[in-house]
Amino acid sequence: MILNGLNQLSPFMIGYERIFNELDNFYNDNRHNSGYPPYDMRKDGEFNFIIEIALAGFNKADIEVMVSDSILSIKSLKENTNEDAIHKGISYRKFTRKFTLAEDIVVNSADLKDGLLTIKLERVIPEEKKPRKIKIG
Repeated sequence: MILNGLNQLSPFMIGYERIFNELDNFYNDNRHNSGYPPYDMRKDGEFNFIIEIALAGFNKADIEVMVSDSILSIKSLKENTNEDAIHKGISYRKFTRKFTLAEDIVVNSADLKDGLLTIKLERVIPEEKKPRKIKIG
């Protein structure tokens, strides 16, 4: 376990066990990642994020986008049906790409246009965590 050293700190950090577990799961899920499909991630303002994934040759029916337990998963459903091609330069291979989201991140939308899957996310700050002015009595 790569995070064994960090887990040794867990007796001193009450309530942070989930973070250590998520880091360990992230490492295990991504250590054999092929890098396909390529993606960009960017921040759009203070609270918004955009993930763009290059999916040439895929359509909406070929892609599944799911959010469960703070994991955003993008999965291909398309089989490579172009077996008689003389040259195969466009990959239709199966893939699953996962992103671990913070508890305050919500997925607002996903859109596939011109071979680019765009996923919009937003950081939603609960009222109790927003800065507030305390009246001095």
